[in-house]
Amino acid sequence: MSPRARVLVLNSALGPLDYRVPHGMTVEPGSIVVAPLGPRQLLGVVWEPERMPSDAEVGDNRLRPLLGVADVPPLGDALRRLIEWTADYYLAPPAAVVRMALSSNAALEGARTATEYRATGHVPDRLTPQRAQALERIGDRQGLIRELATIADVSDAVIRGLVKVGAIEGVEVDIDSPFPLPDPLHHVPALSGDQRAAADRLVADVAAQAFAPVLLDGVTGSGKTEVYFEAVAEAVREGRQVLVLLPEIALTEPFLKRFHDRFGCEPVAWHSGLRSTQRRRAWRAIASGQALVTVGARSALFLPYRNLGLIVVDEAHETSFKQEDGVHYHARDVAVMRGKFEPCPVILASATPAIETRQQVAQGRYAEVKLPGRFGAAEMPAIAAIDLIHEPPERGRWISPRLVQAMTETLEKREQSLLFLNRRGYAPLTLCRTCGHRFQCPNCTAWMVEHRLVRRLACHHCGHVMPTPRACPECQGEDTLVACGPGVERIADEVAALFPEAKTAVVTSDTIWSPAKAAEFVGRMEAGDIDIVVGTQLVTKGYHFPNLTLVGVIDADLGLEGGDLRAAERTFQQICQVSGRAGRGEKPGQVFIQTHSPKAGVMQALVTGDAESFYAAETEARRDAGAPPFGRYAAIVVSSEEQAAAQEIASLIGRRAPEVEGMHVYGPAPAPLAMLRGRHRYRLLVHARRALDVQAVIREWLGALEWSPKVRVAVDVDPYSFL
Repeated sequence: MSPRARVLVLNSALGPLDYRVPHGMTVEPGSIVVAPLGPRQLLGVVWEPERMPSDAEVGDNRLRPLLGVADVPPLGDALRRLIEWTADYYLAPPAAVVRMALSSNAALEGARTATEYRATGHVPDRLTPQRAQALERIGDRQGLIRELATIADVSDAVIRGLVKVGAIEGVEVDIDSPFPLPDPLHHVPALSGDQRAAADRLVADVAAQAFAPVLLDGVTGSGKTEVYFEAVAEAVREGRQVLVLLPEIALTEPFLKRFHDRFGCEPVAWHSGLRSTQRRRAWRAIASGQALVTVGARSALFLPYRNLGLIVVDEAHETSFKQEDGVHYHARDVAVMRGKFEPCPVILASATPAIETRQQVAQGRYAEVKLPGRFGAAEMPAIAAIDLIHEPPERGRWISPRLVQAMTETLEKREQSLLFLNRRGYAPLTLCRTCGHRFQCPNCTAWMVEHRLVRRLACHHCGHVMPTPRACPECQGEDTLVACGPGVERIADEVAALFPEAKTAVVTSDTIWSPAKAAEFVGRMEAGDIDIVVGTQLVTKGYHFPNLTLVGVIDADLGLEGGDLRAAERTFQQICQVSGRAGRGEKPGQVFIQTHSPKAGVMQALVTGDAESFYAAETEARRDAGAPPFGRYAAIVVSSEEQAAAQEIASLIGRRAPEVEGMHVYGPAPAPLAMLRGRHRYRLLVHARRALDVQAVIREWLGALEWSPKVRVAVDVDPYSFL
């Protein structure tokens, strides 16, 4: 009898399929194979039949043969168990989770070379200004034509012209060349007593080579990165791989620099900004075990590490670790499960741990290592609230007089300031003062946000953009459009009017969209080329600027809007983090929080620094409400381009909701974002007691229903967004 292989193909609509293994081909669980499906060829992964039951058994004589096996190591047992767990817990098709592990198709091809280009030293006879600029800026760098053109700020044609005249030459390179190996002894830092004690504990966990989840809880500026770097060094000494997860791509570049200073080379980076060849090289090096340290966004969690010895989740409280599209997983929680399957230690580093993480510590499931004070001479900044009712800004302005005075004094001392407002663009709403017309996104239930720097109105949900019109489209009135409310661009305009001599930078995802842009910003800050930063949550974490001594929070109440169960916690975390940017060196820092509710619990906790009382009150409120981590939520979102179809299926799901003790179903109702990307949305919210297997209930409930392919039904277990 011919050997069979059960294959999970990368098609979420299909379950596992059986294939015949041709004579001479060897496969094992985890092998990545090419399988025929009708006239197409699909990638798939061989799975154990007993762990992935098939809907229908097919006789050997009817099986189609596999077409090939990728020349890469099989996906390991621990990764396959993680894929199964993620699919089961988050109610996702296993194929959708496997797709995240096989995130570089190019990596599955054989050995490859590429042509890169470098300067030869020859100066062409015809040296135009653009050619001269290109040769000067390229220097001894090497790269693809597009990369060199970007470095030189010229067109591709200029680089190609230099190739033709011999000033630049092509070089064949192996695109899978090995990455440099970190040196644990390159620059061993001098740690404080608290840091050394914490580092020794984490190093011991790595040496034990066992599952050990640990919360590294340290105030901003306490040196958490230096502490967990000692655990990284121990794993590298043992020849084991390390994964460090960061919540934002913009944080990658500062981290790479700190890592280089400590270990003498950069780690392997993994994020959406990589080219296909870079992703291929990284994936293959990780799969072979050659890449010892990887730093990346949440998607790096599913890469096929060969010998994982440590996982670090930096800024572990960050909500951006929750994936909102596709598979709705939370990288912090999945990281803990990967550590369990490997097994290896998992370090959750945070200055403001999530209540869910604190509860795991309270129950004894996670260990806790604390760093209570800042490193060296640095002290925590002084924090004061500015009551906007009694100390309002001048008419038409958003910065209060006391904060303006503090900024003036900071500039006089040649120190840097940071103004924080978590709202991109110039203004969140544009309307006509004559007829009241409001600019709304045609695809979403959301206002168009004015971005004055690029003269565009943009939707921050679907990305739809349009030029800012001169006249109102409703009444045709000219010069009648008015911006309502502030965004960071508007605050930057106010800063320019107040301090015309100051050098100001706007830092948002619109201006810092790549690690290179982040590196440029860091370089300008360190060189003193920026006096005042106006930024969103992008600047609240990960940056260390010793000369930044003043932080102003423009609208501390903004995050409390919307009725989100985590609103107060998230506001506390965000303002704590941005406050932590002040006074990180020897110079003392100060923070001013502008608020209309200075007596609110979250504001009082921020001013007094009494985090424990705040968290105790929030935790008790969650316990009383049966909210996470003491209860379970799951959202069921029904969407369709046809509103009637979405409403019909949402109503059907609501009518068929099972009656289960300890579980309540609310809805259906139109989602707060009733239309998103052109699709009408209805939402049901499942609230269950903690011990209930809510996934099994939802799986059986929805599995008994049918709906048109035009209707999508998405389940979000442990939702973080309630829009």
